[in-house]
Amino acid sequence: MVAYQAGEMTAFEHLYARLGPKIRKYLISLTLSVPRAEDLLQETFLQIHRSRRTYSPPRPVAPWAFGVARHVYLMDCRAWARRRRLEVEPVEDLPDLPVPAVGEGVADREWVRKAVAVLPEDRREPLLLHHVWGFSFKEIAGLLGIREGAAKVRAHRARKQLQDFLESEETNTNVSAR
Repeated sequence: MVAYQAGEMTAFEHLYARLGPKIRKYLISLTLSVPRAEDLLQETFLQIHRSRRTYSPPRPVAPWAFGVARHVYLMDCRAWARRRRLEVEPVEDLPDLPVPAVGEGVADREWVRKAVAVLPEDRREPLLLHHVWGFSFKEIAGLLGIREGAAKVRAHRARKQLQDFLESEETNTNVSAR
């Protein structure tokens, strides 16, 4: 990022290669729409280009870039609401979640994808940021504009809701198999 700030355009390609896939998955988890996430990814990197001078070099690049992506997402939501378009799109591609293999207990990936899709956004986002992308709760709080404690509570509640959903699905599957 420092090289990119200094004007080296090849540094942008490295930045995009390193952060693009992670930000894409993050945007998919927010939008639950691959095409919309792809559009927001392009807009995110356009905003990163425009605001590259605001990055402070001693700080990590990923939280800053995810903050830009979140801002782009929120601006798109505001524009979406103004247009009053109501479209329901299928969940096609949520990020891979660390899930034990079937037979080891909890559930398979498809169940987890369904469960994550039904989580409220204000809970889903902290859960994914912490457990999938490895951000600290302090970094999540900065990204979301909330207190660190609130980030922990939201992630915990999402995990609990996810666990309850998976357990109920497992119970339903066992009952219907009989």
